[in-house]
Amino acid sequence: MIKILFVCHGNICRSPMGEFMLKTMVKERGIEKDFHIESAATSSEELGNPVYPPARRKLEEHGIACGGKRARRMQKRDYQDFDYLIGMDEENRYNMKRITGGDPDGRMFCLMDFTERPREVADPWYTRNFDATWDDLYEGCEAFLRYLGYAPVNSYSFA
Repeated sequence: MIKILFVCHGNICRSPMGEFMLKTMVKERGIEKDFHIESAATSSEELGNPVYPPARRKLEEHGIACGGKRARRMQKRDYQDFDYLIGMDEENRYNMKRITGGDPDGRMFCLMDFTERPREVADPWYTRNFDATWDDLYEGCEAFLRYLGYAPVNSYSFA
């Protein structure tokens, strides 16, 4: 089983969107039993809060539910519990390393590093542009699955 932890600052926008998008992608491929996917925050600001309403609406717009998700903070033990710890930007990766004490096994990545155009995932907290975030996450998750050796699919019901 491949264990993936998406990480962003508050765990209410980008990382839960990535979590539920990737869960849907692997389910539609029929490989969900091969994956365990979660998300977490590097800060404690939003602990216990649900997915930010505009992020939830963007997921729902594509038929993806995220009910019951509550923000949690990344813990040091997550480094041992997950195979891939995937941040949304370099600040996330820096804070992930600070929380875990480093990345000796090379398990930490930024999602868009798997794409042909490495960059940060657009942060809708500041831009309010959830379409740009959706597009980045979609591109990044698809690239990550290719990195893992899973063939792309022609279309998703939520694309």
